[in-house]
Amino acid sequence: MVDSSIKYRTKRLDEEDVYENDAQYNDKVIERLKLLEIQNRSFITEKIRLEKENDGLKKELERLNAPPLITGVVVEAIDSSKIIIKSSSGPKFVVSACANVDIKDLIPGALVACNQRNLSIMEVLPSTKDPEVCGMEVLNRTGVTYCEIGGLRDQINKIKETVELPLKRPELFDKVGIEPPHGVLLHGPPGNGKTLIVKAVANETDSTFIRVVGSEFVRKYIGEGARMVREVFNLAREKAPSILFIDEIDAIGSRRVDTGISGDREVARTMMQLLAELDGFDPRGQVKIIGATNRVDMLDPALLRPGRFDRLIEIPPPTKDECLDIFKIHSRNMNIKNLDYSEIINLIEGLSGAEIRSLCTEAGMAAIREERDYVTSEDFKCSVSRITSSEYQSNSLIGMYG
Repeated sequence: MVDSSIKYRTKRLDEEDVYENDAQYNDKVIERLKLLEIQNRSFITEKIRLEKENDGLKKELERLNAPPLITGVVVEAIDSSKIIIKSSSGPKFVVSACANVDIKDLIPGALVACNQRNLSIMEVLPSTKDPEVCGMEVLNRTGVTYCEIGGLRDQINKIKETVELPLKRPELFDKVGIEPPHGVLLHGPPGNGKTLIVKAVANETDSTFIRVVGSEFVRKYIGEGARMVREVFNLAREKAPSILFIDEIDAIGSRRVDTGISGDREVARTMMQLLAELDGFDPRGQVKIIGATNRVDMLDPALLRPGRFDRLIEIPPPTKDECLDIFKIHSRNMNIKNLDYSEIINLIEGLSGAEIRSLCTEAGMAAIREERDYVTSEDFKCSVSRITSSEYQSNSLIGMYG
């Protein structure tokens, strides 16, 4: 116990605390002041947090109490105070815009939110794009070059003139004073390189490449197909310079007949929207169109006229020499022994490019079945008889459609 003669009790801070001297008392005071400062800062931080939370709740309450907004589309901006809009209900109105809305954003076609009471423009809404349409843009390069295409030199030169040259060197057409060709249609029997040429075009150009199959435009509900066609072309214009490839275009471009079936009428309406987008009032800009089909005889004449598809390029079956070129391309990475090209060229004559590729695959599989690491001429001979047999072709069709 400390001697009570040297202790004294203070009432200045805490009557229960006993201190030996003033220094000990001062240290205690400083310690408690620091504790109070820490508590004070904590209270201030909590106060700021509660004020922010309160402001957020007030804004949320104001938002919930605010009247609903209606959507509209800008038709024309007369000046900074008068804008013509078409409301979602149908009629057009001349309205004003709030001060926080930039007049530069009020371009024709812009989607806006309007006050329900006075229809004044409150904000510009982001454009709504169908995710399915956005997914049609090909982001990765195909890796296919023109060197990997056997034959078809004349067809490749034509598609270069029609598609690549206007995108890479538009000044040449300006100097001559002509408009570049708008589109090209590739047609011919299946398996002869139509899609392969388009893959090479997508790889060789720096333009945005958008791929869509014609059957994707066929929709269940009325107007959905036409809407998708419109959005695909809008995407192509936004991403210009761009190339839009429509594969199997005969799915929506067939010749119009009066069948009375609602499904056929809807497909015809979708094709009319396609015709308007290909050559209508809206300028197409730096957008090139490539179509592909196996049945050009089924297409509507309005789709084939100049201005929509300026070039109709036939992709015929390969000639005898082209068959050999295709065979060399597909077999260049194969380990082949004792191969006589004079025999091979007679075997593969009359085959399509896809059949020649399948021939190389089947010859390699024959070597694998016999546990060999090389392919011989006999493997190719057996594979030719296999892929040309009716049984093999029937199995291929079952695999495709079964």
